Amino acid sequence: MLVIGLTGSIAMGKSEAARYLASLGLPIFDSDAEVHKLYEGEQGAQLIRPYVPEATVNGKVDRKTVSDAVLKDPALLLALEKNVHAEIRQRRQHFIAQAEMTGAKAAILDIPLLYETGAEKDVDKVIVISAPPEIQRLRALARPGMTESRLAMILAKQLPDVDKRAKADAVIDNNSTLQQMQNNLHILAVKWGLISNA
Repeated sequence: MLVIGLTGSIAMGKSEAARYLASLGLPIFDSDAEVHKLYEGEQGAQLIRPYVPEATVNGKVDRKTVSDAVLKDPALLLALEKNVHAEIRQRRQHFIAQAEMTGAKAAILDIPLLYETGAEKDVDKVIVISAPPEIQRLRALARPGMTESRLAMILAKQLPDVDKRAKADAVIDNNSTLQQMQNNLHILAVKWGLISNA
């Protein structure tokens, strides 16, 4: 079974790519969704409480409070990410084992910060979803609550797109229509033997 990392910088279309690959019947591990799930329960609260106690309310984690705390103290991010990433990595390993048990041809790991967290070491191949900077900026700023300064902060945490493209096993350009991106993903899935050519 192939373990494939799916990544791309903010507003490149990675989530749409993941949805399409899921529609082909491939199991997808959504790292962001797992973090959300973690923060919804006591386990997440226990991980965060020693660092940002005010962010844990009624056994859940208030993400905005965590985000505000990190903005004031960037060093805090490293401590939090170390703990959170360790837990998410465990969940990811369990997901891969489950996918293998069901006989899946591939397990897709949707990891926004794949290269930034060293997770490329855990996969066989990497797909990078990419788009030109001007398209990325327009898409990102159209999101609710997104500002120029917030976008700049997010981009500063992410490996530049040009570096991701250079490291990838496959680059899917998302600079045209959704249909075109899906077509390119379909061609790649056939080429890598993830689906039949039907």
